[in-house]
Amino acid sequence: MKDLVVVGQGYVGLPLAQAATLSGLRVAGLDRNVETVGNLNSGLSHIDDIGDDEVQLMRQRGYEATTDPSVIRGARYVVICVPTPLGEAGSPDLRAVIGASKDIAANMSPGITVILESTTYPGTTEDLVLPILQSSGLVLDVDFWLAFSPERIDPGNEVFFLKNTPKVVGGVSEISTKTAAELYAGFVDEVVCVRGSKEAETAKLLENTYRHINIALVNEMARFCHEMDIDLWNVIDAAKTKPFGFHAFYPGPGVGGHCIPIDPNYLSYQVNKLLGYPFRFVELAEEINNSMPRYILERVQSLLNEQGKPLKGSRVLLLGVTYKPDIADQRESPALPFAHLLMQKGSAVSFHDPRVSEWTVDEKKIARVSDLDDAVENADIVVLMQNHRDYDVDRLAESSKYFFDTRGVVSERLNASRL
Repeated sequence: MKDLVVVGQGYVGLPLAQAATLSGLRVAGLDRNVETVGNLNSGLSHIDDIGDDEVQLMRQRGYEATTDPSVIRGARYVVICVPTPLGEAGSPDLRAVIGASKDIAANMSPGITVILESTTYPGTTEDLVLPILQSSGLVLDVDFWLAFSPERIDPGNEVFFLKNTPKVVGGVSEISTKTAAELYAGFVDEVVCVRGSKEAETAKLLENTYRHINIALVNEMARFCHEMDIDLWNVIDAAKTKPFGFHAFYPGPGVGGHCIPIDPNYLSYQVNKLLGYPFRFVELAEEINNSMPRYILERVQSLLNEQGKPLKGSRVLLLGVTYKPDIADQRESPALPFAHLLMQKGSAVSFHDPRVSEWTVDEKKIARVSDLDDAVENADIVVLMQNHRDYDVDRLAESSKYFFDTRGVVSERLNASRL
């Protein structure tokens, strides 16, 4: 029997399984992907933050991956870390959460604590997961306990990890909060208990809504600052010298990843559903951030016009197609809609990314350049979409005919354009 079963072995579930395993718990990773399970049991990792050697150490400490939900039987804890994407019309797609909850209900034993970590709208733990678990015949606060604890995994972050990032926990009952907190206290430095599961669910949404809205603010400022010949990057550098009351956010080609483009919509959805009015800040931020790839296209088109070239037929080289620097994760990367727009206009699109070997847009495989220097020199315009540390941006900018920097990293002395 296992102390802990982590359902879902992706960017959230695998680091959790690792931390728990190294703390001495007997851990199983439950995942429906047969290939993922096979690789993990062979000591092979599929995420950036955990290397093969670390998975092999986990295996030595007793960790095992499986596709069989019966591993839940007799476990003290089960943590759900499955994807919660947006469905049609922006509504939450909770099929993976429902499926995991049903697997747990079919295999849970008295004395188990179930924790949901998958991001969702307020009320999911109590209104959706709880009834499914109760269908097992077991009784809350007698036979089992249930809580929500938002994941705070930041892929590629070299400073904050699971261990040194405070863990928020809120149960559907007071004792559920306590039992869930006891699990995390074994491998997380600080556990923060809140009033209940709805508060914990909403805390996660507030964190990412805050970022979403502030990124939208600077993205909109980027447009009018360009028109007014104001260097927004210099403005931000000046503003952040204030030691209080200001936190720097930066413009970019859009927002990506598994959190910011998705999580605020869960809050907006629930507000509209229950209260009947829109969460206007979220909807406006969504509109602005989603419009950035098209704005970048307009800027690129203007730069090409300056050299007498139409967008159609121009060779456009994209540098970096992941959503964050120095990781391979492409989820919701703004490079995808930008490339889609370029291809619609008839541009010849190629890409380079030190972390990505193959890239597909609209079911079409995009050419990956092998000789970066040669490709930069021959492209009609080079667009820096993601600033991987592998790139010597100034050198690449100097070698290009036209260089457009969406990340504000190229030196001002160079004749390059910045967002």
